[in-house]
Amino acid sequence: MKNFLLELLNNEALVYVLMALVPLIWVIPFALFGVWWERKISAHMQDRLGPMLTGGWHGWSQTIADAVKLLQKEDLVPAAADKKLFVLAPYIVFAGSYAAYAAIPFSAAFVGAEINLGLFYVISISSLVVVGLILAGWASNSKWSLFGAMRSAAQIVSYEVPVALSILAVVMVVGTFDLQEINQLQTGPVWHWLVFQKFPFLFLACVIYFLASLAEVNRTPFDLPESESELVAGYHTEYSGMRFALMYLAEYANMFAVSAIVVTLFFGGWNSPFGEFLSGPWWGLFWFLGKGLAVIFVQIWLRWTLPRLRVDQLTYIGWKVLIPFSFAIILGVGAWVLAAGQ
Repeated sequence: MKNFLLELLNNEALVYVLMALVPLIWVIPFALFGVWWERKISAHMQDRLGPMLTGGWHGWSQTIADAVKLLQKEDLVPAAADKKLFVLAPYIVFAGSYAAYAAIPFSAAFVGAEINLGLFYVISISSLVVVGLILAGWASNSKWSLFGAMRSAAQIVSYEVPVALSILAVVMVVGTFDLQEINQLQTGPVWHWLVFQKFPFLFLACVIYFLASLAEVNRTPFDLPESESELVAGYHTEYSGMRFALMYLAEYANMFAVSAIVVTLFFGGWNSPFGEFLSGPWWGLFWFLGKGLAVIFVQIWLRWTLPRLRVDQLTYIGWKVLIPFSFAIILGVGAWVLAAGQ
């Protein structure tokens, strides 16, 4: 048995497969916690209690019960759907969200792959999600799903531009795409964080990235691809059972991925806000996850505070507000960096 285990560990391909499964240790528990947390936050904002019975303290296992129930549901494929693409779409959506975790630096010691183009990789691979959404809408052969997919494609393509420009402003300052290097450049007290550097340009870049990331993950007020009052459930209207669960899992995985980018680029990443005090690999993991959850709390807060935008308002904000401001930030940061270099 010992020799068999040693052989497995010496199998390089198997080791890589096992390493690829490591992020599931965070993604699945976070998705379950995120759904419960959103229910509780929304309930308290509306002067309700939310889940209280299942599992004891504040209904903590209500989401687990819902997940088990969902996995037992019948897996339905509409008769007129393109079955191959219909089945494939949820896996592409989840793969795009999940693959981004390979380069996210959870602390100085916990990162899947230290890629020198890690930031470029995360932004690029997460764009794969829109391919899955379009496939889901098209393959379902439902007008509601198709409308949702078309909205999603238009929305994500529009808001990719301010996302890229706001990230470019940070790259102009730090001079690297390596996420670990960006974290290390913010080592020290809280005023070393990039959100406070080159003020107000990087602060505005942070705001623009955060707003555009809400559109990227289809969160209110940019949730037009899933608007229940108009499109039933949007691109995943026809999905049920395990495939619907994958869509839901991908949404929360994507929420944390964009929050991780916000934290890494602007809020010190895994660095302690107290400098060397309470620092180290495990403390770094604590600070990174805590900051990420704080960003997600704001995402949830906005969902239950702001009304949904109309399509024309969404495109107006993207093309006539965020993009011009992003270009202005690029020019401001460029002038600052040039002046500092001279």
